[in-house]
Amino acid sequence: MTHPNETAAGIGRITLPLFVPGDRPERFAKAVAAGADAVIVDLEDAVAPAAKEAACAGLAEALAPLLRPASMLVRVNAGGTPWHAADLAACAGIAGLAGIVLPKAETAGDCVRVTDATGLPVIALIESARGLANAGEVAGASTRLAFGSIDFAADLGMAHAREVLRPARFALALAARLAGQAGPIDGVTTALKDEEAIIGDCRHAVDMGFAGKLIIHPAQIAPARRGFAPSEAECEWAQRVLAAVEGGAAAVAVDGAMVDAPVIARARQILARAGSAAG
Repeated sequence: MTHPNETAAGIGRITLPLFVPGDRPERFAKAVAAGADAVIVDLEDAVAPAAKEAACAGLAEALAPLLRPASMLVRVNAGGTPWHAADLAACAGIAGLAGIVLPKAETAGDCVRVTDATGLPVIALIESARGLANAGEVAGASTRLAFGSIDFAADLGMAHAREVLRPARFALALAARLAGQAGPIDGVTTALKDEEAIIGDCRHAVDMGFAGKLIIHPAQIAPARRGFAPSEAECEWAQRVLAAVEGGAAAVAVDGAMVDAPVIARARQILARAGSAAG
């Protein structure tokens, strides 16, 4: 099922979506005001089983005043759980909702069923070995991929460390590119206020072809933006490259290195990132 172009494009532009617990509606407006690109109302991990039905039942009323000014998404409970169908039914009735974040996405069918039930684009959260193995088909049936890196590491019994997870991030970036998606959204940094760790994780995500990061605390937003923004030196290099090719030469040299089409593309990507960070 195809999604409305405008809605899908909006999902593709999201860089830093902020989670907020679905059973804490008094926090929704605060999350919107925190300055993230989007807010994900979380009905899954952030809500205890005993509170899930009430959170789902009150969702439409709590979101109603926020849908026009903000990009609001909902992370539903995973398929196969007792709450999944009710979550989808509730989201289907909320006009203006931007999309669904689907945890434990493992097949194209998982994503198609959500879109068919809600009419909304899906951000597929890859959190398991099976999900990664099927990343290509999941990407083809969703609007965006996201990496649930902590759950993924736990599923495989491995450390949650950059070097260990490098192959998984590469696979997700490749699947997203082949599906024509924006770069995937990276998993969370558990350190809530460690700016160095947040910036470092975001820079690593950029290096791996990712174009966003899941945020779990408002204090993470500013350092995450710095981590995704290119450095001043990168911007200056990119500007020199583009200035050098303005005359239409097939190949020129900048800083002693040859500049050709891939290098020009990289320069444009850097300046596009700078523009997104400034906006």
